[in-house]
Amino acid sequence: MDLSRLSLNQITTERLTLPEAIAACRRHNIPHIGVWRHKLGECGLTTSASLMKDYGLSVSSLCRGGMFPASTQTGRRQRIDDNHTAIDQAAALGTDVLVLVCGPAPDRNLPAARAMVADGIAAIRDHARAAKVRLAIEPLHPMFAADRSVITTLAEANTLAERLDVAVIIDAYHVWWDPDLPAQIQRAGSRIAGFHVSDWLVPVPDILFGRGMMGDGVIALHEISRLIDKAGYKGPIEVEIFNRHLQAQDPDVLLPKLCERFRDQV
Repeated sequence: MDLSRLSLNQITTERLTLPEAIAACRRHNIPHIGVWRHKLGECGLTTSASLMKDYGLSVSSLCRGGMFPASTQTGRRQRIDDNHTAIDQAAALGTDVLVLVCGPAPDRNLPAARAMVADGIAAIRDHARAAKVRLAIEPLHPMFAADRSVITTLAEANTLAERLDVAVIIDAYHVWWDPDLPAQIQRAGSRIAGFHVSDWLVPVPDILFGRGMMGDGVIALHEISRLIDKAGYKGPIEVEIFNRHLQAQDPDVLLPKLCERFRDQV
C-alpha cells in the first residue's frame, strides 16, 4: 500500500504525547494521524491544531465519541453532552471524522442499550452536520460487547448508519472473522469513513492489548483492503495497534517497521 494513505493512530505509540507523536510522524514521513481525546486534553486543543498546521499533518479521525448507554437519564444526558464536545473538538482540530465506540449495556439489557445507541446518535446528528463532522460507527469484535460496544457486526453498524444517515469505520481486527464481510463492505460503500489495520495473533495474548503488527497474525489484510478500495474508500488507513510491547518501543525503531509492514501487508 502506498504510504501516502498511512495514518498513525495514536494508541500505537501511547506513551508519546501528542506533540511527540506529531514530530515522530514528520520524521518518518507519515502524512496522517488519528488523535485520541485524552492526548488532545493533555496538549490543549489550540496548541494541537497549531502543531498539525505547522507540521503539515492531516488528522484522519478523532477517537472517540459514543459510549451512549447509561442506567439513568442523567447519565445518558451527560454522555450526549460529551459527544457534543467531541464534535466541536474534531471540527477545531481539522478532521471531519469522529469515531463512535458505542458503549456496553447497563443492567445486562442488550436491546435497551442498542436503542440508547440509536437515540444518542440521533441526538447529536444535527450538531455534527452543522460542524461538518461525520459520525462514524465502529463495530467491535463480539468479545468487547460486555464492556465497550453492543454494536458487534458491520451489518449492525450498516443498518444503524443507513437509518440515521451517518458513517461507519471498518477495523480489520474487529470484523475479519465475519463470513458476511465482503457483502457488508460493499453495502457500506460511500458510508465508509475510515479503515483501521492491525493483526490477530494466535493465541491472543490479551483481550484489549493483544493486537499484532500487520503480518504477524492471521488476518488477510490484502483482501480486506482490496474490498474496501473496491467499495470506493480512498482515504487514510490508520494503523491502530493496542499492544503494550509495541507501545513501549522507541518510536524511531517502531515506525520504520510499521511503514514497511504497511507497504507489504496492506
